Amino acid sequence: MKDIQEIVVISGKGGTGKTSVSAALAVIGGSELILADCDVDAPDLHLVVSPVEREREVFYAGELAQIDAKKCIGCGKCQTACSFLAIDKLGEREYTIDPFRCEGCGYCARICPSEAITNLPRLTGEVLISQIKTKTTMVHAHLDVGGENSGKLVAELKNRAKKIAKESNKKIVLVDGSPGIGCPVVSSLSGASLVLLVVEPTVSGFHDLKRVLELVNKFSIQSVAIINKYDLNENITNQIKEYLGQFQVEVVGYLPYDKAFYDAVMQGKSVVESHEGYRDKFAKIYKKIKEIQEKK
Repeated sequence: MKDIQEIVVISGKGGTGKTSVSAALAVIGGSELILADCDVDAPDLHLVVSPVEREREVFYAGELAQIDAKKCIGCGKCQTACSFLAIDKLGEREYTIDPFRCEGCGYCARICPSEAITNLPRLTGEVLISQIKTKTTMVHAHLDVGGENSGKLVAELKNRAKKIAKESNKKIVLVDGSPGIGCPVVSSLSGASLVLLVVEPTVSGFHDLKRVLELVNKFSIQSVAIINKYDLNENITNQIKEYLGQFQVEVVGYLPYDKAFYDAVMQGKSVVESHEGYRDKFAKIYKKIKEIQEKK
């Protein structure tokens, strides 16, 4: 799968327009790419690409302790030993596991004198394969409420997307990653060919850009950037441009603050579908990103 180009769209913070950018590029790229929504903690790409589900599969990651009431002797050693306060006492001799607190470490099972506790695979969510309006495939997910191991779920989605790309002879996988620098973002970056940073010219946006770019540089992945709402504060926009230049990060697009993005989401569309003026703008950004990839 080395010949597949994986473009990952991320941002240092939420609300920068990352998903709007991903959706616009997905529509411009059309059927030549496979789309993956790896913002599994708060997915919303499906709101604008009209997915029609083709496959659904449960996803397990990590473990969850379970107590067999028939074997339990009610000694309470497990509750005393649990550092996560995940074992509750229901009656005089009955204990149960709180799934939202259990970390699946297995210590309670090791110290149980009656071997009443076992660790089982934890159901974390579901992996979905859908066809979207551009006649291509999107890989996305449902993460259960309180579900952990979102980094593992991201890795699974990326692997599925690459496999589908290879089987359908597609050369590009476009990944809408999570904001921030947490585990899902690290997982999104693993194996990426190019990172597209979406940043807004605010004090917090600039601060979080520095953090996420530091993370990207640790992976030694080439990155480019889009400055969204560049006209909100042109002074900070210039500071961001200068800062990115220090790391040879090319700004491939400037997007104005425009209610058009909000209107597009309300219509269930990407901005390139609802406002013709943005189609040409994003087509140029997409072309530039492809040219950068081809030079590598």
